[in-house]
Amino acid sequence: MESPDQRPFSGAQWTISAAGHEAVIVEVGGGLRTYRHDGVDLVDGYRTDEVCPGCAGQVLAPWPNRIRDGRYPFGGRTHQLALTEPERHVAIHGLVNWVPWQLLEQSEDAVTVGYDLPPQPGYEWPLRLRSRWSVDADGLRAEHEVSNIGAEVAPFGFSVHPYLQLPGVAVDDLVMRLPTRTRVLVDGRLLPVGASPVAGTQYDWTSPRRIGGAELDLCFGGVIRDADGGSSVSLAAPDGSAGVSIWADAEFGWWQVFTGDALTGERHRRSVAIEPMTCPPDAFRSGKDVLTLKPGRTWRGAWGIRPGA
Repeated sequence: MESPDQRPFSGAQWTISAAGHEAVIVEVGGGLRTYRHDGVDLVDGYRTDEVCPGCAGQVLAPWPNRIRDGRYPFGGRTHQLALTEPERHVAIHGLVNWVPWQLLEQSEDAVTVGYDLPPQPGYEWPLRLRSRWSVDADGLRAEHEVSNIGAEVAPFGFSVHPYLQLPGVAVDDLVMRLPTRTRVLVDGRLLPVGASPVAGTQYDWTSPRRIGGAELDLCFGGVIRDADGGSSVSLAAPDGSAGVSIWADAEFGWWQVFTGDALTGERHRRSVAIEPMTCPPDAFRSGKDVLTLKPGRTWRGAWGIRPGA
């Protein structure tokens, strides 16, 4: 049990609530620790006395996923990042998920947090990040802004890492709809080596079907967009009695799906990380959908979670 004077491992905790929706945003990483609707946890979060497991709910910037050998070219120079997943010899999930974010604004149903990323070895461009988290009758909404506050063009990518769940429904039994046409082929280090259409294969969830025994830690592209340019992924109980969906606006053209097979203990295959991404893995090397932020320019993107499939 947490003692009254023990500081949460994830720092300050900011709770927002409205219309039966409640979420907790944390200081460390500025991410999402919990989200529930009418008392049902739709995000597989973590305790205040627990180090964030499996990047749960974290903001991933200025790149998502992995960079091969942590090394990439940009602006006529080669840059070398620290290898933050040394067993695969890669740099993973950016530079802002373990730093303290600041509280900028707070109300009962919304909170805005921010972090100024300083230039550093391997990523020499200063960025200003702002995230506004809110809840209303529709669910959870996150609006992100990233500004280049330096004097040079900066490479940039963005993602978030929530784990979705339906309590009492096993991952195998979840019925998923994933509106994508291709999947990224990866090597033993989970780095991209190509792409393949999903139509007619075991990786096709364009029509809702059970996840079954599929072990997924894959990026999917060729997003089938909604009328507003965005897209959404849904999970439902087999009998249709419950569901949850995650949506992202037109800035996000990729979805990463991770069924938690690499996690240990009680978190093993307990929930599904569904991550909207602006670019695929290793994009700083391939150049695929890398955003280039000019000095003084700001990128904006939004996503959210809704009860119901």
